[in-house]
Amino acid sequence: MLKLEEALDIDPPLWRLLLDPRGRIARGTWWLYGLLLPLGLGLLLHALLGIARVRAEVSEHLVNLVLLWPTLAVSIKRWHDRDKSGWWVLIVLVPVVGWLAAIVVNGCLPGTPGPNRYGQEPR
Repeated sequence: MLKLEEALDIDPPLWRLLLDPRGRIARGTWWLYGLLLPLGLGLLLHALLGIARVRAEVSEHLVNLVLLWPTLAVSIKRWHDRDKSGWWVLIVLVPVVGWLAAIVVNGCLPGTPGPNRYGQEPR
């Protein structure tokens, strides 16, 4: 029986990708696991909590709490691929411009070629 990581050809394993902020990831991985996965999981969790009749404000807090660390870990790895400190994730705290800058830098600009201080170039 194939494991999920083997079936999806995920390297590193999915749990490490979502929970460990060390290392580097490519742009495509960031789009998939840093934006699309949290968005989809957020919608699913909101729907399930709505079915369970959890109040909307409580539901919002629970979903944000569940998705906070995986989203941060994936974003930190993308900043590492750009050879920047993981603290750059805090740029999203700057209203409007911060989110836009994070999406452009992480989603559109290539990482540093070859190894850098955060690890080998992602494949």
